[in-house]
Amino acid sequence: MTPAMKFATPLISGTLVQRYKRFLCDVRLDTGEAITATCPNTGSMMGLTAPGSKVWLSESNSPTRKYRHTWELIENDLGSGATLVGINTNHPNAVVTEAINAGKIAALKGFAALRREVKYGANSRIDILLEGGPDGRNCYVEIKNVHLMRKRGLAEFPDSKTERGVKHLLELSNMVADGHRACMLYLVQREDASSFDLARDIDPAYAAAFSKAKDAGVEMLCYRCKITPQEITLDQPVPFASG
Repeated sequence: MTPAMKFATPLISGTLVQRYKRFLCDVRLDTGEAITATCPNTGSMMGLTAPGSKVWLSESNSPTRKYRHTWELIENDLGSGATLVGINTNHPNAVVTEAINAGKIAALKGFAALRREVKYGANSRIDILLEGGPDGRNCYVEIKNVHLMRKRGLAEFPDSKTERGVKHLLELSNMVADGHRACMLYLVQREDASSFDLARDIDPAYAAAFSKAKDAGVEMLCYRCKITPQEITLDQPVPFASG
């Protein structure tokens, strides 16, 4: 059985009115009700905020939440048919964790233990720490959410400048220098990606840091997802368009 991250409650569909203040969006539900929802994505979301797009939201009954709904998915069409895109950056760690535990990522198999959000480096937390590998080494795994696509089939990262991303690449390089394995895993939350590349024009500094980290021995992986309004599942590796 393929491991999947299932949404806790059935998603609700509607039409995007606008995204604003980065963390908020207005949506008109299919029922006609107009609501404000949380947008769990700090990036630019380039190409994924067009008013009138079909979106899916999760709903919480927590009494402490100001906004009950959370934006989860958007329908996007670059000319080859509509595809669902996951915009919630809180989900990739869970998707990858379940895939590793199920042995679906060949490069990350055979470890004795998996821990999440472990402190390391210069006041950072690694997304996943794999301990007791086949060769006796630990592996530090950093996960980046990918949903930018400007050219049909080509997924790109990042969608805005990311000093934090540069820092992560440096800290992974330091782990390799200390004798550990380190891996940067780009998780593409859309099904229409046939290749992956860095958005060098958006953040040249990140592209340069990527090259240095790769030369230092940081392993670079990219996988795409299968997405439905019920679940998000790790699908298959995506090749890098360039180094």
